[in-house]
Amino acid sequence: MRITRDNLLHAAKSLCIDFASKKNPDALMTHFSTTHQCVAHEHGLPILAPFLGRHFVGRDGVRNYLKTIASTLSFERMEFSEYIVDPEVQKVSVKGRARFTWLSTGQSWDEIFTYALDFDDDCKVTDYQVWADTGAAYLASKGQLGTS
Repeated sequence: MRITRDNLLHAAKSLCIDFASKKNPDALMTHFSTTHQCVAHEHGLPILAPFLGRHFVGRDGVRNYLKTIASTLSFERMEFSEYIVDPEVQKVSVKGRARFTWLSTGQSWDEIFTYALDFDDDCKVTDYQVWADTGAAYLASKGQLGTS
């Protein structure tokens, strides 16, 4: 199948809508490849949070990443915009925003983050990368965030 810009945009938006709708990890996994090895990686130092700076490899690894996020953070008002689609390399970048809460401390912060998503020939995610505010997450995890 020839991957088009519209195919990639639809696949990326579907994942983002399901994430923002708080679908469970198993439902989110339907967006990930079954024919290529998947990787989830949220950039940052591993010492700052259990989901940062690690490569969660394979479908089980990605599922573990999603479960770790769900057990550590909650979020409200998640929305996505500014999709950048490159069909030549089968990649989509997208800007997101939400209000996150670190569950164990109850501390919250507003954040803008970015996803970079690579897709296989079936428009399923193979590489899921996140860049976010690791400092706010760390401070919230320690109960030291200035606002809540």
